[in-house]
Amino acid sequence: MDDTTGVKVAQAKTANSFLEGKEFAQEIGFPLVIRPSFTLGGTGGGFVHDKEELDEALNRGLQASPIHEVLVEKAVLGWKEFELELLRDAADNVCIICTVENFDPMGVHTGDSITVAPAMTLSDTAMQLMRNTAIMMMRDLGNFAGGCNVQFALNPDNEEIIAIEINPRVSRSSALASKATGYPIAKIAAKLAIGYHLDELENQITKTTSAYFEPALDYVIVKIPRWNFDKFKGANDTLGLQMKSVGEVMAIGRSFTEAVQKACQSLENNAVGLGYYGKSLMHADELLEYIKTPKWDRIFRIKDALMAGISVSTISKATNGIDRWFLYEIQKICNLEKEIAKYDLADMPLDLLREAKVNGFSDEQISRILEHGDEEDIYNKRKAAGITRVYKMVDTCSAEFEAKTPYFYSTFEEGNFNESKVSDRKKIIVLGSGPNRIGQGIEFDYCCVHGLLAIKECGYEAIMVNCNPETVSTDFDMADKLYFEPVYWEHLWELIEHEKPYGVIVQLGGQTALKLAEKLHAKGIKIIGTSYDSLDIAEDRGRFSDMLKSLDIPYPDYGTAYSVDDAITVANKVGYPVLVRPSYVLGGQRMRIVINDEEVEKAVVSLLKHIPGNKILIDHFLDRCQEAEIDAICDGEKFHVMGIMEHIEPAGIHSGDSNAVLPAFNLSPLEIQDMVDYAKKIALALQVKGLINIQFAIKEGRVFVIEANPRGIPYHSLYCQSLWQTLPELCHQGHAGRNWCG
Repeated sequence: MDDTTGVKVAQAKTANSFLEGKEFAQEIGFPLVIRPSFTLGGTGGGFVHDKEELDEALNRGLQASPIHEVLVEKAVLGWKEFELELLRDAADNVCIICTVENFDPMGVHTGDSITVAPAMTLSDTAMQLMRNTAIMMMRDLGNFAGGCNVQFALNPDNEEIIAIEINPRVSRSSALASKATGYPIAKIAAKLAIGYHLDELENQITKTTSAYFEPALDYVIVKIPRWNFDKFKGANDTLGLQMKSVGEVMAIGRSFTEAVQKACQSLENNAVGLGYYGKSLMHADELLEYIKTPKWDRIFRIKDALMAGISVSTISKATNGIDRWFLYEIQKICNLEKEIAKYDLADMPLDLLREAKVNGFSDEQISRILEHGDEEDIYNKRKAAGITRVYKMVDTCSAEFEAKTPYFYSTFEEGNFNESKVSDRKKIIVLGSGPNRIGQGIEFDYCCVHGLLAIKECGYEAIMVNCNPETVSTDFDMADKLYFEPVYWEHLWELIEHEKPYGVIVQLGGQTALKLAEKLHAKGIKIIGTSYDSLDIAEDRGRFSDMLKSLDIPYPDYGTAYSVDDAITVANKVGYPVLVRPSYVLGGQRMRIVINDEEVEKAVVSLLKHIPGNKILIDHFLDRCQEAEIDAICDGEKFHVMGIMEHIEPAGIHSGDSNAVLPAFNLSPLEIQDMVDYAKKIALALQVKGLINIQFAIKEGRVFVIEANPRGIPYHSLYCQSLWQTLPELCHQGHAGRNWCG
């Protein structure tokens, strides 16, 4: 217990040496937590279950701490974890913005845990105790104004709480809490820090209440992290105190079941909802063993276990204490799925279809369960029955006051009352890039933000669709309208039917947005900027190489294949070493440099396993050559080079991992001129309207084109910030201009 405040904490001692740490560990007893001082994201921390693990954990923690200090703490594994976001002003007014509950019990870093807001399983007594304790802890830190984050562990047996940590600053969770509530925590915290009081500031959403008004939620938020373990073969995918996720998604629904299924659809890992469909399932005993260890897909395997008939109580024990309330909610999804499976599309009752949609089932998910029809058939059936999405407002006040916010989410309800009113202005929808991951990060958010600004300056209504709470593009005041929705076909199509936009921009949201271009094109929806066919030529490795050939632009010898035998034939024809790469991917996904038939076979088998039916390009790898790239902007007629960047490493290192310099130092004027000429030829041939990035390999003075990307790429934000030119400025200079916007 903290002697000054009376707040209970886990038994712990601070150690500055290996010997001290061992002594304290013996005194406190196992299991233990080692927490290095002055680190973020759990760096260097970990659990110690016995003496054999202690030496390594202590050494790792001491080395990770910049002051060579660790906290040796008693582990409270199996307790529930909660987080409170607070604001305080100079007059000592305190406001609780959001209470977040972790789906996973203590033992998984908050950044790696599925989280839910508002807290679902807290009793009122425990909630009030947690609030009062958090406020007392914040005041005890001193007289400061601003944001604060407090984490608690709660014993599920007797509701005893202990404080885990307090951060007198905005934290990673602050962004989530801001998007969850619609309350701009960082903005208000900054104003409080310079002397404003909470009751003096206006609620940014309602415009009629003060910032002292605590947000109230009439919906459920679910955040699911996104991992990239597939990029690192053999990486330890067990979750613990050290954060391993690279991004996250957030979903909003009227219930936990709806929100968790929407979050799964947002993950960009081919999930169509909560569940593995079309994949081999584990046996019950394998599932029970698997879910004992926290891993990235544990919630999917928990659902499999419930489908297999394993009881909620058994699963709760196996997972070291996941609250049974959450498991019963997942059980509802399982029960509905079993009921749906009894029917085919023609005789499925409309009430059951409506209940499935209310609980977050996607049309594709339902069609897979029925094993009949496709998502279009499901959509047509429910649309004919009036089962369509309505859009509700995130207003901070549970509709108690009128709100001015343009921040919406979709749900299903009786009466079909829409809070999103459609204006008569011409509208353009910008598709975001979904969760951050390797190869598709926050740089695309930069593109989306400046795209929105350009659209507004061109006089159109800018509508943003994204599901990533870490982004600026999902700030409620960035676009004219924000829809916090999965960047997923079903959600996008219903939004298009609701808003009836002039067009959709797909080139700013990375592969997430681009892969929806084909369906948009098939439905006759205008793709603003570069056309679908031009985008497809650039993404389809074979078509792109054919275009280069017709333009008489040098490129490495290549061939395309759909099978291992074809790939080996092509590889021998173009000559080893060869680069094996799929079409329609980002960040070098599944690309391999191989030197013989055996390696080609292994690479193609792996590729087709993970991306079945993909067209594979096998091209000759130009060894020991210089790599460079051009970023440009084009309106279909005028072409403007934004910058030429030279890679320091030779070809073979992905551009996202390579050191690079701007401007180029080692390229000759002739090589640069060839690059510019080829880039212009390609941009005009593709009729690019917007951004284009072209990558080159230079060998013995000859310039070869490797690939072209007529869309936003990670380097665009670097160019804009290096050259002090943003997309809206270029728009008004006429390089993208009003031609791009129509």
